[in-house]
Amino acid sequence: MRARKTAIAASACAFVLVSGGAALAGTGPAPAPDARGAASRSTAPSADGNPRSAKAQAAGVCADAHQIGTTAYIDRNGAHAASVKQFYSPSCKKNYGYVWVWQSFRDKIKDYDVSTGVYSYARDEIVGQDWWNRTNSAEFWSLPAATAGECTAAIGQLRAPGDPLAGQALTSKRC
Repeated sequence: MRARKTAIAASACAFVLVSGGAALAGTGPAPAPDARGAASRSTAPSADGNPRSAKAQAAGVCADAHQIGTTAYIDRNGAHAASVKQFYSPSCKKNYGYVWVWQSFRDKIKDYDVSTGVYSYARDEIVGQDWWNRTNSAEFWSLPAATAGECTAAIGQLRAPGDPLAGQALTSKRC
């Protein structure tokens, strides 16, 4: 009996993992307005990514952009230093890369380099990439990427002074 229950549970788990289906990078429902809440009307920068922040607006991010895919993490010396996310705007049909540098990293390291963009699997290139040198800000948005009909992932890079290579992370592939 126990073996049968275990087999049924394993089959159910496998079905959930395998039956995820495919979706284009820009497809899928936007979060319900209630789910976005009052915070989405704020202009404060946020680790979750706020498309209404001053830096998002300066980068050309559409206000209805929301996260798609998973969050990735750039690690340095065994600890998370930054988060990387991909956003999609249904009204503009654009994707954006987003990097949030964690306070714990910013407290220790000054004047680091950051870049973010949207990797297009079809083109084999980073689209909408932007970069900042010798900065100590937390919030970074890529330029708009016209990749809504392509398989994509956001990419972020972070390099501290003296590091020969940047640490980087890539979010989940969205097709």
